[in-house]
Amino acid sequence: MSPDRTFHPSAGRTLGVEWELGLVDPDTLDLVSRAPELIAALDDGGSRSGSASAGRSSVTNELLTNTLEIVTGICDNAAAAAEDLQHGLDQVRRAADERGLALFGGGAHPFSRWEDQEVSSGERYATLIDRTQWWGRQMVIYGVHVHVGITSAAKVWPLVNALLTYHPHLTALSASSPFTGGVDTGYASNRTMLFQQLPTAGLPFQFESWAQYRTYLHDVFTTGVVDDVSELRWDIRPSLGLGTIEVRACDGLSSPADVTAIAALVHCLVVHLEDQLDVGRLPAPLPPWHVQENKWRAARYGLEAIVIVDADSREVPVVDDVLELLERLQPVARRLGCVGELAGVERLARGGGGYTRMREAVTAADGDLRAAVRAALVSG
Repeated sequence: MSPDRTFHPSAGRTLGVEWELGLVDPDTLDLVSRAPELIAALDDGGSRSGSASAGRSSVTNELLTNTLEIVTGICDNAAAAAEDLQHGLDQVRRAADERGLALFGGGAHPFSRWEDQEVSSGERYATLIDRTQWWGRQMVIYGVHVHVGITSAAKVWPLVNALLTYHPHLTALSASSPFTGGVDTGYASNRTMLFQQLPTAGLPFQFESWAQYRTYLHDVFTTGVVDDVSELRWDIRPSLGLGTIEVRACDGLSSPADVTAIAALVHCLVVHLEDQLDVGRLPAPLPPWHVQENKWRAARYGLEAIVIVDADSREVPVVDDVLELLERLQPVARRLGCVGELAGVERLARGGGGYTRMREAVTAADGDLRAAVRAALVSG
């Protein structure tokens, strides 16, 4: 049976969020492989697992058994997503507390050994590890994914290409993975650099049309690069079955308020760009070489990054550009009913970043990396 390559449009400009969390021992602060046990307990207690639909959240497994994911239902705005996230977090926290587990919300665990982590059961994960080998086993990382509903396939690639201009903004705001394997990598978001090592991850190609993308899909399916479109794990990608654009550029975050702020930003940004597309005023996308450089700068320097903002190579501090962007998005935020949630982005921009808090905690603890984990334990 040939794979489905049809984009199933969303009914509206809806919002969905996926929040990955690690399970850690509260004493050692090392990762523990108990997600299947915790998810089974949620099932037994009546909390749904599996795919989320309209309203309330679900909790699912991920690549490694130290990881679970809270998934919202289909939401109208960030305020509704916040309710779903809190509902899911309450369920997970209750089950984790009963089992003596804590929740880690950073982008990468600072010191857990990848060799000690267990891969979740299932053909999808087995195939990924079999193909990617050492690099696939390295993925002891956590992220936040935001889906925004798109009503027409024809809009997808103009919007994805436009969103790439803001890739470094999202990376910088969420950066929370300075440590990996027991060392300070020198990066604000080492997760960003690590994840792109997978053969179908990293930045998407800048397709000019849906027809060009369909030709690409034909090629990668025909040549066996992927067996399912979900195996194209780009930082920003179309989700064909959900009818969304999925933004996957963000590190893990340690509070539902921070996740909600990022969700509000992505939602407002996509709607704002779609409004410009509808009236023929969508700015030209950045050249791919600028997009690639910006991604690296944000991963390396986080909120201290200076980013390239147009094809004329104009550069500005990423925080300044975030604050200017928030002003432009205010009318959209009012329409979507997420002014308060979007305001949380300024707090993230001015707060120094999760990577800074983790490094400061380690310095204060005389180099003890357990302090970095404590700084990223989930609150709220």
